[in-house]
Amino acid sequence: MTNFWKDLQKPIFALAPMEDVTDTSFREVVARLSDPQFLHILYTEFTSVDGMSHPVGKKRVGERLIVSESERQILKQKNIKLIAQIWGRKPELFHKIAAEITSEYEFDGLDINMGCPVKNVVKNGCCSALINEPNLAKEIVLATKEATHLPVSVKTRTGIKSHDTENWIANIMETKPAAVILHGRTQKQQSDGLADWNEIAKGAHVRDQINPETKFLGNGDVLSVAQGNELCLKHGLDGIMVGRGIFHNPWFFDPEKTALPKTEKLEQLLLHTKLFEQNWGGKKNLNILKRFYKIYTSDFAGAAVLRAKLMDAKTYEEVYQIVTENHNN
Repeated sequence: MTNFWKDLQKPIFALAPMEDVTDTSFREVVARLSDPQFLHILYTEFTSVDGMSHPVGKKRVGERLIVSESERQILKQKNIKLIAQIWGRKPELFHKIAAEITSEYEFDGLDINMGCPVKNVVKNGCCSALINEPNLAKEIVLATKEATHLPVSVKTRTGIKSHDTENWIANIMETKPAAVILHGRTQKQQSDGLADWNEIAKGAHVRDQINPETKFLGNGDVLSVAQGNELCLKHGLDGIMVGRGIFHNPWFFDPEKTALPKTEKLEQLLLHTKLFEQNWGGKKNLNILKRFYKIYTSDFAGAAVLRAKLMDAKTYEEVYQIVTENHNN
């Protein structure tokens, strides 16, 4: 097994897998804007092993694993690793799809989603629901590891209704994953309240006792590289995974970039839109992009008016026209 995790400088920084967010277009934007000292790993969107197993569904679900040529070049240039995240509940499908992804795609690792708390996923016994089925969770990790030479990591939470960090992490550590990423919230919390970093520290301590070679990253409410560094030192972690913090600042992984001018923000908005159009054309709805427009149109005169116009745009051409007109004013 080629385990890139062992060679990464610490603290490790990763951008979390996020639904309708971390597609190839956004990953490329983030990679372009990042200092490679502070961004080491990107993830795909969540990819269903059940969906990938269906002849009809595979084409659509497989879109989550698309990597554009321009993204691949940037990742290679900056030595940023790309991990495919998969989810489901059947060990045999994890084995099958892990083998297929390994042979058909070019990823640096595989990650198993045992953290997503969304109700329609959990009710089918997937993702964070697996915290309640520790033996099945172990079977899934071992089946995935058996099918690939790539390092296998696990992203998870601290419990279901209440924290059960030590028991749960001890269970996962028995499978010797390459890395564990622990979100400091329970399934019940979803995104509410604050992430509990003391629970993340407990998880890291369990790792120290059972399998010190596994990298251990914390996740939850990190809003800057400096904060991430402090949390790593305080809680004995190898790294940090950033999620919603990227929506506060797409330049998150380049700490030198502060107080950015309007022109630079609008240039990135245009780039992101062009990449999205090139990669997806009519396959995906333009409205998916509008959540990103909010992060490029802030903290400059006229930002609110521009944002309102972009929210009403119906086509890519309208977006380009609105931004170009505002750029020239």
